[in-house]
Amino acid sequence: MKTLILLSFSLLVSNIVLAQGQAIKITNQVSKKEIIIKENKRIKIETVDGKKVSGRFSIKDNMLFLDNQSFLLTEIQGIKRHPLLVSVLSGGIFLYGGVIAAGFGVLIGLLINSTAFLLTIPAAGMIYAGIHPPNFNKKYKNGDTWSFEFITISNQNVSQ
Repeated sequence: MKTLILLSFSLLVSNIVLAQGQAIKITNQVSKKEIIIKENKRIKIETVDGKKVSGRFSIKDNMLFLDNQSFLLTEIQGIKRHPLLVSVLSGGIFLYGGVIAAGFGVLIGLLINSTAFLLTIPAAGMIYAGIHPPNFNKKYKNGDTWSFEFITISNQNVSQ
């Protein structure tokens, strides 16, 4: 029984120690600051063609796979993180706030004062912002100041 527990524990520890993953390393050429985004994180990229794609990414054969599409690093113009929690919360707040503002605008406009219908104008903007939630994270543009590269990392060294 002790050998089975010892064997299981040693396999678990060796798996943690030897596990390696892929990541994107974004380096600022001026300040030498490095940002590492581990595989399977949500990102939003903009290609040289102007196409914007978001989702969880994976790396295979020096290609970035995102939303069932493959991209080379030379095809990527900009990368920004796109966390699910932030997009869901900001989208939900804007969407529900816009619906409530539109509802109150219509109710107050019908029952009390007709100028309250003007409240539906900002409500429409809030509903649009809720459908297409904003992403306030920093965008890293491939070019003079930032450079992208694929790296292999140990899973225990990087916590991002």
